[in-house]
Amino acid sequence: MGKSTLFNAVTAAGAEASNYPFCTVEPNIAMVAVPDERLEKLARIVKPEKITHATVEFVDIAGLVEGASKGEGLGNKFLSHICEVDAIIHVVRCFKDEKVSHTYSDIEPIRDVEVVDMELILADLETVEKRIDRANRMAKSGDKKYVDECELLKKIKSELERGIPVRNMQFNDKERTIIEELFLLTYKPIIYVANIDESDVGKEIDGLTAVFNLYKYASREKSEVTSISVKIEEEISQLEPDEKKSFLKELGIPVSGIDRLIRMCYKLLGLISFLTIKLPELRAWTVKKGTTALEAAGKIHTDFKKGFICVEIIDYHTLIDAGSYTAAREKGLVRREGKDYIMKDGDVALFKFSV
Repeated sequence: MGKSTLFNAVTAAGAEASNYPFCTVEPNIAMVAVPDERLEKLARIVKPEKITHATVEFVDIAGLVEGASKGEGLGNKFLSHICEVDAIIHVVRCFKDEKVSHTYSDIEPIRDVEVVDMELILADLETVEKRIDRANRMAKSGDKKYVDECELLKKIKSELERGIPVRNMQFNDKERTIIEELFLLTYKPIIYVANIDESDVGKEIDGLTAVFNLYKYASREKSEVTSISVKIEEEISQLEPDEKKSFLKELGIPVSGIDRLIRMCYKLLGLISFLTIKLPELRAWTVKKGTTALEAAGKIHTDFKKGFICVEIIDYHTLIDAGSYTAAREKGLVRREGKDYIMKDGDVALFKFSV
């Protein structure tokens, strides 16, 4: 409850956020800048005309109700939309307000979470059963690949029937390769957002029963969770930067819930940022952890990858301490790396290439 309002606060996209179920029919999509104070600090040194943040795509999908796997609510339409995302943010209502509608008459966040989980599990069961039939047919040829796949799928089916999401099951690397081809909904990592009342902002979670229970639930399945007053975040999103800082200070909050959530999403997806300074632009680029210098070069431009020679690397903190790129180079702090170098979060990179 409050997901479209949260989406608006995150993206300032103006998605419809009405007080009734299924106000979101078609997905709303927006690219959201990842908060990164390193860019602002570097800007004081290099004086760029333009600063470009790394981004994450957020999608506001219609809410899901009990029976969705059988077509209730927006049913299969919801399930097809959620198939396309890399991770799920599940907004869970943890406050009482007679003026705000809710699918049920009472507020019980764990029940609400389990309703959604069960619908996703039922959808995954259908996918797995179809794949088992296919694997069985292919296994008759004696191909061990399909024999192994069938055994894995049967194991997954058994666990799903016990109500266990795929993300909570244990797999080896070979099994994960097979699973990733299935696009199972409960395999996707998840962040639970406890949507709390304005009056509960800043309070300890163990004094908020509904929120505390949600944190315990998330902890058991090793999922991320954060508490946000969606209503307050919507107000904050409409303020100018200086006003935002003052408002957060009044609330006693060092960082807005939205900024915290965006960073959590970035981390959950296994993403890092490397930085480039090519005046007039200072820019952060998004790559997966483990990305090589060659792959990172291709992220900027295909020519960078085709004609890759080397990359000059300096850590962000080292550059800040040096005071300028020229000073860092003179001190021998800028190093050259080859195409197999693994990019680190906060690397400031200058790619050398020929075409």
